[in-house]
Amino acid sequence: MTKQFTLTVQSGKNRLGEQEGFETIEIRPGDTLAIVGPTGSGKSALINDIETLAQGDSITGRRVLINGQEPPESFVREPAFKPIALITQNTRCLADLSVEEFLLMHIRARKSGRGDLLEETMNLANTFTGEPISLKSRMSGLSGGQTRSLMIADALVISDTPILLLDEIENAGIFKDRVIQSLQRGNKAVILVTHDPYLALTADRRIVMRHGGVASVIESTGEEQQLIEDLALIEDRLHQIREKLRQGATFSSVSAKVLMAPARQSLQLNRV
Repeated sequence: MTKQFTLTVQSGKNRLGEQEGFETIEIRPGDTLAIVGPTGSGKSALINDIETLAQGDSITGRRVLINGQEPPESFVREPAFKPIALITQNTRCLADLSVEEFLLMHIRARKSGRGDLLEETMNLANTFTGEPISLKSRMSGLSGGQTRSLMIADALVISDTPILLLDEIENAGIFKDRVIQSLQRGNKAVILVTHDPYLALTADRRIVMRHGGVASVIESTGEEQQLIEDLALIEDRLHQIREKLRQGATFSSVSAKVLMAPARQSLQLNRV
């Protein structure tokens, strides 16, 4: 399915009844798109339309096609055949299963006989979170960051869908840079709902939301590369500080200046 796969979003209307600022958005494996906009601008409605493969039956009136056609019923009704995996802010498992039981159940549903995927999924999940997950952990007892890490690894290794929707992964307490690197290696179309400037700028396209609809679609031109590099330096320093805080560190004014010095120097040079 991944080799020849195109998802097309056909425009609908925003809350004001106005036509959205695009005709179609075509998404293929390997693409990265960031959905940006203020709270209440329609970001969740857009990913919901994509995830449910809407056919003009949602409040926006959008239609979603697979390879130019209305998707087959199995894509809509059967989780094992659905080409889209959605990781939301509220991803939780209510069943009192161990991590091992949960993953094995999913492997049986998606890739029967591939028990070797269990270890691969766990290893990947534990690169995303600073709180190690064990096979014996209870799904209902995982933290938000652990749950999101496990679900992303599950989507990459077990579900292996061509389209992955991620809702604000920057708020999950996970190593988002490692997640993005893994996603880019996976030859998937990645659609991110984000308020994070670094994640938004590194996407191939930015979908800007306003009044419940798509206001515009911005293509990356490469002109923002220097800003991306500056933000990467800042992200690296913030990551170091975050990890030190988690380990109980305190900071003097001198140590704080040392930590942030490379980011400051880069920003100052670029102003010259």
